[in-house]
Amino acid sequence: MEWSPFDLPLTDPRHPVHVAHMEMALEEARLAAEEDEVPVGAVIVSWEEGVIARAHNQRELLVDPTAHAEMIALTQAAAALRSWRLENCALYVTLEPCPMCAGAIVQARLPLVVYGCADPKAGACHTLYQITSDPRLNHRAQVVGGVLAEECAAVLSAFFAKKRGLGRR
Repeated sequence: MEWSPFDLPLTDPRHPVHVAHMEMALEEARLAAEEDEVPVGAVIVSWEEGVIARAHNQRELLVDPTAHAEMIALTQAAAALRSWRLENCALYVTLEPCPMCAGAIVQARLPLVVYGCADPKAGACHTLYQITSDPRLNHRAQVVGGVLAEECAAVLSAFFAKKRGLGRR
């Protein structure tokens, strides 16, 4: 019997569905970098309708501290579904969500969050906090981290190196 990458469980960060959607999120992150925004991208996939939201950070453009990629994508997805409950959706984001975004994920009833690289300074799914899996809250999300982690981290590293003037050679 031949092995297929689709034989991997959805909890495996190498699953091809996760990789394909994280590549879309990376496209969004690169757009953010081009706009001089911190390069974080997000995609929300409905299990019935496919991709329903694509977004990237827009804090500088909108002059809004809440304009994280995840928050914008959540708003787009809710509008697409005409419901704030995103119960049959998955969020793909290049950087582990912060406390604000993790709280919004819980509020939106998202069942699955897939992120690229961990955020040691603000990660709220695994690293610093576990908001999305806190049993004291009324909803919990399954979290899969490490999907295309090196690529996601590289986009962020290149952006901040350029900001510090280290990107010029």
